Amino acid sequence: MRLMVMDGQGGGIGATVIKGLRQSVGPELEILALGTNSIATSRMMKAGANRGGTGENAIVRTSQEVDMIIGPLGILMANAMMGEVTPEMAAAISSSGAKKILIPLSQEKVEIVGVSDEPLPHLVSRVIDKVREMIEDV
Repeated sequence: MRLMVMDGQGGGIGATVIKGLRQSVGPELEILALGTNSIATSRMMKAGANRGGTGENAIVRTSQEVDMIIGPLGILMANAMMGEVTPEMAAAISSSGAKKILIPLSQEKVEIVGVSDEPLPHLVSRVIDKVREMIEDV
């Protein structure tokens, strides 16, 4: 299974997810770190990703070649993350055939009704549990 973790800005969410997956699932899972900028990619690589890529082209291409995509909700929205998610990135992620596991962090002017306000560490734990379940089902 090839898993893509996408993040932007400082890469903290992606790094936390990758670190948790490494601790929970182990080294056999192939994790690709895709950052909207080099700082995010670098931080995710330090957290234990196998490979990394930065920028629009890397994200657009890789999103079509993976089994699962993990990231904050904003990866599906053009111009999210203070403009770091381009319309092309958002379109590629949303149209990818990969299973998407999204962390419902609030975005400017977007409110998702019915989602609880859990702290980020709890959301990351839920992501890791979901990935582990999906790997066991394969």
